Amino acid sequence: MAGLTKEQLDKFDKDGLLVIDDFLTPEEVEGLKLEINNLVENMDPKTDRGVFSTKDYQQASDKYFLESGDKIRYFFEADAFDDAGDLQMDKHKSLNKIGHALHWINPVFRKVSFSQKVQYISRCLGLRDPAIVQGMYIFKQPGIGGEVTPHQDGTFLYNEPLRLFGFWFPIDDATLENGCLWYVPGSHNTPITRRFLRTGKVGTEELLHFSGQDKVFPDDAWVAAPVKKGSMVLIHGQVVHKSEKNLSENSRHAYTFHVVEMEGSHYASKNWLQPTKEMPLPKLYSPSRKA
Repeated sequence: MAGLTKEQLDKFDKDGLLVIDDFLTPEEVEGLKLEINNLVENMDPKTDRGVFSTKDYQQASDKYFLESGDKIRYFFEADAFDDAGDLQMDKHKSLNKIGHALHWINPVFRKVSFSQKVQYISRCLGLRDPAIVQGMYIFKQPGIGGEVTPHQDGTFLYNEPLRLFGFWFPIDDATLENGCLWYVPGSHNTPITRRFLRTGKVGTEELLHFSGQDKVFPDDAWVAAPVKKGSMVLIHGQVVHKSEKNLSENSRHAYTFHVVEMEGSHYASKNWLQPTKEMPLPKLYSPSRKA
């Protein structure tokens, strides 16, 4: 089974992002989409619901979000509910994402996340004892799928020294029209200057907050990364990336998780997502062993 070629590693080292075509089989792609449909069909939006936005980060005061690291939880688009708190359209068309322990709890997603293919890529990156964090399925719904503002993944899942990689799998073709990824090549050489942190203010409206400021890049620095479904996009934890709002009539589903090195690196105790007694961070190379 193939890992990364020297040419691919060189490109990733240069740009901070790499597209690998046909990483998932058509059967794996269809299986993930069917499993998500089953999860949504069986959830109750009256009880299983949060709201997610990267524009105003209202989830920063949301205990439902804060405690989702070891659970499968459901987050709707900001405009999904009316003033009375009722959904304005079908739940299948209203969700922003499902997370954040999807990679561990659900057997269909777990099989893909801990596959030999993912392990081979991680070994090619020099990871010795990686763990998987923050598994989530992103919907990017037609017409209402919100933008994801420019960010570095290390802002949210910081470790010191930083060894963090995003694995991003389009379940639909990701195009310029439906909100594909954009990134700034070489920006992974930019240090993490903004953090999303737990405040420790239990029982208040400020459970999480940002500290610091992101570097801003000019418009002409950004490069689009449209990809076919079944591809894998490897994202360095420091590369600056974003996606625009989905203004098309087509969905742009994607599954993603992050791999963080545990050997010789400290996972920050104030990161928003923390391991729990019920679910320590699962190790990629030996899933039965946890950090």
